[in-house]
Amino acid sequence: MKTIGIVAEYNPFHNGHLYQLQASRRQSGAECAVVVMSGNYTQRGEPAIVCKWARAEMALHSGADLVIELPAAYAMSSAEYFAYGAVRLLDSLGAVDMICFGSEAGSLENLSSAAAILEQEPESYKALLKEYLSKGLSFPAARQKAISSYCQRTYGRDDLSCLLKSPNNILAIEYLKALRRLNSNIIPMTIERVGNDYNTTELTGKMSSATSIRKTIRENAWSDARRLLGDSMPYSSIAVMERQFEAGRGPIFPENYEMPLISALRRMSIEQIRQLPYMEQGLENRIKLAAEKAGSYAELLDMIGTRRYTGTRIQRILFSILIGLTKETFDYFNSIGGPAYIRILGFNSTGRRLLASIRENTALPLITKTADHKNSELPGVAHMLAFEAATTDQYVLGFRDLYSRRSGMDYIHNVIFHDP
Repeated sequence: MKTIGIVAEYNPFHNGHLYQLQASRRQSGAECAVVVMSGNYTQRGEPAIVCKWARAEMALHSGADLVIELPAAYAMSSAEYFAYGAVRLLDSLGAVDMICFGSEAGSLENLSSAAAILEQEPESYKALLKEYLSKGLSFPAARQKAISSYCQRTYGRDDLSCLLKSPNNILAIEYLKALRRLNSNIIPMTIERVGNDYNTTELTGKMSSATSIRKTIRENAWSDARRLLGDSMPYSSIAVMERQFEAGRGPIFPENYEMPLISALRRMSIEQIRQLPYMEQGLENRIKLAAEKAGSYAELLDMIGTRRYTGTRIQRILFSILIGLTKETFDYFNSIGGPAYIRILGFNSTGRRLLASIRENTALPLITKTADHKNSELPGVAHMLAFEAATTDQYVLGFRDLYSRRSGMDYIHNVIFHDP
């Protein structure tokens, strides 16, 4: 069965996602679409607006056949680790022929050239990167300047650094890097992104950004937001969200956790803050000082952020505190090769047939009942599953419904099955 792989967050699933999913299947001729989807936390360092099972259901309603969870340590990471974790999962299935991703570039030629440089890291490029970082630039800005200088010196022109200005291009390059790193046989293809930038904060009709959709939900009563979102999302996605909201399981925003985060930071020592992922020397002092003064999540972000420390990076650090992710834990997960298992969030009848093939080909444990693997002796499986369950235990504390806040949801929630 010809199978396409897609990496997504679906936070929430909207018409742009529907377009990509349909275009991927059409252009590839795939009979089956596998989605590796972020769990309860996203790459921006934020909790998802509704839980992973609800978002998996949205995807199944709109054409996905199998939805696999990207563990939180990778889902909430930089583009490099986010992409590596997702591609590692797709590659481990032994059943995916192609991976399709959106990009502003719309073609693979220059994206592949940039990926080759960043994966190989020539010495002259590394020296340039170090030089720009020493000048106080953030890593994304330093990398863009380093690529530009490297291309000018090596080829006499720079056709690549402009790619690093666009978020989907950056992720596309990281997917290509991961395929190279894994020596994967999966064939890449890209579709030009349509609609506005993902950071656009206002609805723009049928192709509105996820950011604008979340903003609309945040700023309006649900009855009004539902009407405003009618052109931007499939009806099935709106229906799933509505069911979650009515049950008191959303909408979830970072502010839901502001007091636990500030409280935790005030109790932490400078040394403990220093052990968080994405840190660098001196940032721990800035975070500690902000925690002593801030009375809200917004104030906390504002007091910590600078040109060097982007908002996304700060959010990843803050939510690492909430879920208990340390640099030591993340380094351990990377030392065993990344995601240690394949956890199924949902499937339909086509996905069920693919699962039979995956079972014959994969070297990783295939998990539909988490409780059956909590004592696994395979490297990293029990540790990563326990960590994931703990992240969900924190996530559900953002629900309004008190019963839904109980712990252990990862061990008792059923896999979603949906056939259109």
